[in-house]
Amino acid sequence: MDQDLRGRIEREAETAALFNALKHDSDAQVGAIMGPMMGENPEFRPHGDEIPGVVAPVIERVNGLSVAEKRDRLEALAPELLEEIDAEDESDDRPLPDLPNVDSYEEVRMRLAPNPNGPWHLGSARMPSVIGTYKELYDGWMLCRFDDTDPETKRPDMNAYGEILDAIEYLGFEPDEIVNASDRVELYYDHARNLIDEGGAYTCSCEGASFSELKNAGKPCPHRDKDIETTRAEFEAMVDGEYESGEMVLRVRTDIEHKNPALRDWVAFRMVDTPHPRPEAAEYRCWPMLDFQSGVDDHEFEITHIVRGIDLQDSAKRQQFVYDYFGWEYPELIHWGHIQIDAYDVALSTSTIKELIANGELDGWDDPRAPTVASLKRRGIRGEAVVNAMIQLGTSSSNVDLAMSSVYAENRELVDDDADRLFFVRDGVEIPISGAPDVAEPLVHPDHKDRGRRRIPVGDAVSIEEDDRPAVDTRVWLKGLGPVRYTGDAFEFTDEGIEIVREEGVDVIHWVPAGESVPLRLRTIDGDETGRAEPGVRSYVSDDIVQFERIGFARIDRHDDAETVAYFSHP
Repeated sequence: MDQDLRGRIEREAETAALFNALKHDSDAQVGAIMGPMMGENPEFRPHGDEIPGVVAPVIERVNGLSVAEKRDRLEALAPELLEEIDAEDESDDRPLPDLPNVDSYEEVRMRLAPNPNGPWHLGSARMPSVIGTYKELYDGWMLCRFDDTDPETKRPDMNAYGEILDAIEYLGFEPDEIVNASDRVELYYDHARNLIDEGGAYTCSCEGASFSELKNAGKPCPHRDKDIETTRAEFEAMVDGEYESGEMVLRVRTDIEHKNPALRDWVAFRMVDTPHPRPEAAEYRCWPMLDFQSGVDDHEFEITHIVRGIDLQDSAKRQQFVYDYFGWEYPELIHWGHIQIDAYDVALSTSTIKELIANGELDGWDDPRAPTVASLKRRGIRGEAVVNAMIQLGTSSSNVDLAMSSVYAENRELVDDDADRLFFVRDGVEIPISGAPDVAEPLVHPDHKDRGRRRIPVGDAVSIEEDDRPAVDTRVWLKGLGPVRYTGDAFEFTDEGIEIVREEGVDVIHWVPAGESVPLRLRTIDGDETGRAEPGVRSYVSDDIVQFERIGFARIDRHDDAETVAYFSHP
């Protein structure tokens, strides 16, 4: 082996070893270096027996360098490889991958496409969380398009339009434009007419079962070859409402022998007898199917990137036939898997939640037991916490699980500093107390002593939780008040120091005055809990977030004559 070849082998080995060590934050290994190096440099292969002896000392020398020295050396040898490592490190900090082919577009334009058949369940929050974040990352543009062209099967809920916009605002985003697809029906008709003229669609009066049998056999229906003039006339009759539901459809002409039967001559328009609930759209009877309507709108609004569920992969393939007829460029696609959410007994289903509300099993969409965006908002969980947890899931095509504990952890970071502390005793037991100070003065917030102390009158008796009742002749420390000994009938104040907690392990428990405490109902994901809170709870107003010590964070909802109502956020 001549010196020139040896030098090139050493240089390639050093570069590969530096890259391998920095990328994986570990020592480079001969086996990991040899294979790629020999593959990329075929001229080395005749010297395969000698090369390990040349490479081994190079790798040993690289492994002896500090990280800073490795970086400096790789920057000198192959700066582009160092940039690649740094780019990967940066992307690791951002769970959302880069959008594909962004440089091909003047502006990133994305869309939310909610069906307003009900307010959003929690899984629905993933779409605005991700798309809104992408909009911010790329300084892009975001459309909210209500896909409300199904007046029957997924009948729009008139309240849902506003409730969905409220949910988007709660999550921290604002669409650049808001449209209702049901306002755009005439546009869809015009595109259908153009498609007919292109030979890309035909009217069909086959019964559904008959057409399915032909389609599955890869055979055309008898209407497939009718002339354009007839198709056009029959489509205009559809537009004029001259057919009843199921009597006539407009089909996109695709490949009747396509290997995927779902793509064979799919329905673009059908007749619906049920009037649309929006008065502006109630006159229409000929409605576009979602694949046609959505495909047209994505083109008209110049959408560049679509994020949708992996179960909608066939939608893109259907729409591609229309795009090909018109010579349109299809947007970039990201398909993600389904999301599963723990902690709830109620399914992530709009129809299921509606049924439970109708049956009286849930109080409404903001019932704490409901897995909905409205419920999280009423529980005092910030939209930012939901977004942060959602984007951590990324955009994988695999199904993903969202642990509510991750939402709670994000929210805790946001609210802990501002949440004043209070005592709340659930269904407590009342115990007389003697010898104690008249007033307890626990800190408003243990980490912010400058916010002062709250004053709690003690009275002649206190309430504690049943599980905290000590054994007879045992001491406990009433938080913010001091030490007491339980006689079996009463608490007797002992006036000992805090060292009995630190050195002797005396339990610290929370309490409320039996006389001046406030009845409070805490609404939780597992049902309501009742008890009494310290009197200062009445000074907080609706939407204030507090922490009930040893229980968790809660949002003050309202003060009724009989009780205060709070919604439990999380521990």
